[in-house]
Amino acid sequence: MTSADITIRRMTRADLGLAVEWAAAEGWNSGLHDAEAFFAADPNGYFIAELNGEAVGCISAVAYDEYFGFMGFYIVKKELRHLGIGMQLWNASLDYLGSRTIGADGVVEMLEKYGQFDFRIAHHNARYEGFGSETQSVFVDISRVPFAELERYDSRFFPSPRSAFLKSWISRPGTRGRVAFDNGSISGYGVIRPCWRGFKIAPLFADAPEIAEELFRSLSGLAVAQPIFLDIPVCNQSAVRLVEGQGMRKVFETARIYRGSPPQLPLGSIYGITSFELG
Repeated sequence: MTSADITIRRMTRADLGLAVEWAAAEGWNSGLHDAEAFFAADPNGYFIAELNGEAVGCISAVAYDEYFGFMGFYIVKKELRHLGIGMQLWNASLDYLGSRTIGADGVVEMLEKYGQFDFRIAHHNARYEGFGSETQSVFVDISRVPFAELERYDSRFFPSPRSAFLKSWISRPGTRGRVAFDNGSISGYGVIRPCWRGFKIAPLFADAPEIAEELFRSLSGLAVAQPIFLDIPVCNQSAVRLVEGQGMRKVFETARIYRGSPPQLPLGSIYGITSFELG
């Protein structure tokens, strides 16, 4: 096999469904209905590698705007790794995103390689697993909150506008959300969705630790006795205390890396990262 035998092309919506299945097989535990929201973020930002017409690898390079993009879904079939397929996908993604600041969540064992492409570590993330428990909700259902108001609050926690993604993310089948208010203004919100295994709370943003904890409890009450997962930036000690206080255990670790100027985000108010694939 030579590089000439490999074709790199943009994914269709159907291809993206395959990529999500591959991610699930890798143990990344994507949401059951993530593909629709992912594709809404940037229909041009997904690439697939084919060998003799067969899909053998994929990567995402979502351009949120002209300044920021995010890479993920970097997968090559195990039996074809270390043959240059991944590098062709990688280069296609970098070419597409161009001069934008690029974010990614890299597995720890690959960080040295990412550094060769000028990606630098901003902070570490960890996935925690626990179980949902019954509780009473005192928060507003996300479906009752004007989207413009929710989007305005969400924009504090992400480097670029993500309207199309967010609108789709909160409306996937089985997805539920809760919103906290303080004096008529949003002070936190969280979303829980069904995944290949259990449920994931993502994102979880809050202005104060006690709001984050109550939102977490409210959301976990929607998945009683089911496995629940939360991905936290470990530099947020309040988030660490939250998961430890809920008896959750760490099951996975990544590092948030950036190429270019890293965005200044209020990590102390981020209790649950939206997605390791899209930021």
